[in-house]
Amino acid sequence: MQLNKVILRLTKFLSRYGRYYFLGSLLLAISCLPVWQSQEEVSAELVSQYNPYEQQFIEALEDTLQYLIDDSRVPGVGIAVVKDSTPLLVKGYGIRSVKQPDSVDIHTVFRLASVSKGFASGLAATLVRDTLLHWNDPVVQYLPSFALVSPEQTQAVTVKHVLSHTTGLPYHAYTNLVEANKERDDMIALLSEIDLIGEAGRWYSYQNVAYCIIEPVAEVAAIETAKVESFQTLMENRIFKPLQMNDASVWYNDMMEVDNKAVPHLPSRRGWYTTPISKNYYNVPSAGGVNASPLDMAQWLMALLGNRPDVLPTEVLDSLFSPQIKTPIENRYFSRWKQLEGAYYGLGWRIVHQAGDTIAFHGGYANGYRTAIALDRNKKIGICILANGSSSLVSRVVPIFLDLYRKYEDDIKAWEVQVNEEVAD
Repeated sequence: MQLNKVILRLTKFLSRYGRYYFLGSLLLAISCLPVWQSQEEVSAELVSQYNPYEQQFIEALEDTLQYLIDDSRVPGVGIAVVKDSTPLLVKGYGIRSVKQPDSVDIHTVFRLASVSKGFASGLAATLVRDTLLHWNDPVVQYLPSFALVSPEQTQAVTVKHVLSHTTGLPYHAYTNLVEANKERDDMIALLSEIDLIGEAGRWYSYQNVAYCIIEPVAEVAAIETAKVESFQTLMENRIFKPLQMNDASVWYNDMMEVDNKAVPHLPSRRGWYTTPISKNYYNVPSAGGVNASPLDMAQWLMALLGNRPDVLPTEVLDSLFSPQIKTPIENRYFSRWKQLEGAYYGLGWRIVHQAGDTIAFHGGYANGYRTAIALDRNKKIGICILANGSSSLVSRVVPIFLDLYRKYEDDIKAWEVQVNEEVAD
């Protein structure tokens, strides 16, 4: 009976990938039946796993998403929705490019822009897991050359300050140099010339250059494994490969070599037009250089919801999502969110209190791509939305998703309780 339950859970998992593979998954489960259980018995158990309210929620979300896509006319969109360890929806909409209208699918690669920041803190978390790094370690412990205008603050800045945008540097310090495609280490060295706005840990000020300090810190920390690796290679070995994010990368060249990629677009009065994929932000990959597909993001959401403790244990996830500093609630990302009660920044994540819930969130924009990711760890749900056009679509989807789930939540839970009771009996 235990084997049957494993098969059933696998079938449920597979059937939810885009909801196109249910028949194949059902046949797989039936073909794997042990001889002591009939096909009729397994079919009954499969039916018991089907949650009609969960299905109604996804159908309502898809209808809304299709309306928003039609309204915005954004060329291409990828989406991943996960409930605990199950992808409920992984799908592509529209086209990769207006010049060559190939369809977006679950393997189509998008640039994540600032959604990359959560990957950088997640990589740091794996080093904390392995005791190669600690959140409160001073940056100078790994980078003796690191310097700010204040010697005292130079010594005080920790890994946690870097990942929570609380180094004391002014807002977006040297982001203009990122967009001029300057070298990472040269930009970090220039931070010593900027006047500070306050003490480390006391002031929130969003960064890209200062955030990328985590890259050389991670590289030096990982040297203790007796293997010198770049930040990009560390990301591949510690995040992408273990989580089977097979389309993901942190390289400009990798993005350019991918055939199945979404091309960036910008709007004009005559419609959307393509723009070249820029090298900008690949020079600070921790801040905005990750590439990934909708299927990759489903794997990432499952890990963030606690289903891959071998990669991201609960204690390091708790650290990532722990509020570090209060942030303005008037942020443009939250203009459509209702019942906002407070906003903070954790480690690579915005932490939002809304309608009694705690949401981990991040948005991103770069080079004509718009992205957003959000998850509720208590409800074990998450969403990622990717677009290859600069549109309000992405910022509209996340609050709609959260509100829509609240509408169906009680019925979904009631059905799950009923099924669990039936299985127990």
